Amino acid sequence: MKLAIFGAGYVGLSFAACMAEAGHEVLCADADAARIEGLQQGRMPLHEPGLEALVAAGLSAGKLRFTADERAASLHGDVLFIVVNTPADAQGDVDLRHVMAVARSIGQHRDRDAVVVCKSTAPVGTAEQVEAVLRAALSQRGAAHRVAVAVNPEFLREGSAVRDCRQPDRVVIGATDPAAIDLLTRLYEPFVRDPAKQLLVMDWRSAELTKYAANAMLATRISFMNEMARVAEHAGADIEMVRRGIGSDRRIGPDFLQAGAGYGGSCLAKDVRALRHAADREGQPLRLLAAVEAANHEQKGRLFELMTHHFEGRIANKTIALWGLAFKPDTDDMRDAPSLVLLERLWAAGAHVQVHDPAAMPNARAIVGERGDVRWCDTPEDALQGADVLALVTEWPVFRRPDLARIASTLKAPAIFDGRNLYDAAEVEAAGIAYYGIGRGRSVRR
Repeated sequence: MKLAIFGAGYVGLSFAACMAEAGHEVLCADADAARIEGLQQGRMPLHEPGLEALVAAGLSAGKLRFTADERAASLHGDVLFIVVNTPADAQGDVDLRHVMAVARSIGQHRDRDAVVVCKSTAPVGTAEQVEAVLRAALSQRGAAHRVAVAVNPEFLREGSAVRDCRQPDRVVIGATDPAAIDLLTRLYEPFVRDPAKQLLVMDWRSAELTKYAANAMLATRISFMNEMARVAEHAGADIEMVRRGIGSDRRIGPDFLQAGAGYGGSCLAKDVRALRHAADREGQPLRLLAAVEAANHEQKGRLFELMTHHFEGRIANKTIALWGLAFKPDTDDMRDAPSLVLLERLWAAGAHVQVHDPAAMPNARAIVGERGDVRWCDTPEDALQGADVLALVTEWPVFRRPDLARIASTLKAPAIFDGRNLYDAAEVEAAGIAYYGIGRGRSVRR
């Protein structure tokens, strides 16, 4: 098939590259001309494992092209995907201007029938708005082309977007038009093992709500475990043992049960806020999600609380080595990252930090700016030099098996604050290093 994809962010670019790999003729459009120019020359605007090679292969094979010309993209393809950003403000109100701008452009330029698919995360009722904008734009120029609208929410995870695109757990198709359903079913069938179970066809509004409900559930699991971690600390239990105990229950399962420094990124926080905002507007307040948000906000300050406990409140002039800045490994995304909360609290308390992250330091520097109380380090070992203690915030593979003897001899007051429960507490303590995890029962007994 010929596919037009509007949006070259994490989702749009990963989706475009995977569709090109599958043999489709893909034209990916973005309003950022500099981004498009870079992609045409093979320069990646973001860090995502495996994506750079996939984009290069698509360009080389002639299956993947990029353009800043929305008209060209509107005229290309059998299916047109809207995969642009839908930011939400602090209250949760979602900005749909980019989505509607693309829909309007398609209506202004399209010269034949089409299937237009909203893949951007958008509130319930967005598909109706997209259809109305398309019809108005077509009507204004006297065009009578038949344009079917569908909803196809994305479930890609940053850091594994290519794998998730190639092997999705499920594909949700929100549509009632038989031609749209047939096209999207044929497009996705090669990517799923069991189409009868994994291709889920439903109405627009159910598909839109499915995306928000999925992220709300994931956020709820994370906040629940972080709440249990606080109980575990004061009960002298180990949340890692608890996690294994409940994760082995088939009704619960092991995923998204890791206690840690709080969730971040571009999806969970934004989508929970947006879902709460929409429900409030309908007079159906989501009290559970209000607690989920509150718990996550509090959890992002947990590492600082542990440091305050360790130093008996005397953090001023201490130097903290900080491993990991991105909200999760295998990405350079700093949106809503827990590391930003820790940095701000350390700086406010008069501490200095020495940080290393394999990919996110340029984005982090752009956010916090240049300042005298931070040193950006090229290696994890460099971040340890002259530091009092170490805090792990992002569980990058490079941090998984550290030289504990070296850490013990390098740090001035050897202690590890493990924000992802990555390390074996007994091994750390055997090396002569004080260990503080999340819900491990040690931080309150020392």
